[in-house]
Amino acid sequence: MKSMFSLDFKVRDYECDLQGVVNNAVYLNYYEHTRHEFLKSVGFDFAKLTAENLLPMVYKAEITYKVSLKSGDEFVSELSMSKEGEYKVIYFQNLYRKRDHKLIAKAKITKVFVRDDKPYPSKFYLDLLDRI
Repeated sequence: MKSMFSLDFKVRDYECDLQGVVNNAVYLNYYEHTRHEFLKSVGFDFAKLTAENLLPMVYKAEITYKVSLKSGDEFVSELSMSKEGEYKVIYFQNLYRKRDHKLIAKAKITKVFVRDDKPYPSKFYLDLLDRI
């Protein structure tokens, strides 16, 4: 699937664990930051949605780790997305090390909108996919 958005990163020392590699949980932060920057770039307004009690939530996260990142590594996070039915949006996200474009990790993140603790049709996302 073709990338719709990319964002550059550089590993910071405090993101590494005792083995000297990025802690596995930190990857979720990289992926989330990429999604937020993408959505902001296309006019997504988190404050407005929150005021309307419409919350985009991670439903499922699947990550496959290929190669470890280390302190100082520069990498790019790429994102594409698709819809699944009326409620789910799937983000496909890959991290590539810049110096050799090696795949570091790949993720499949499923998101849903929630209102009053119930799934809510993801019209915003569906409209967004139609525009892109």
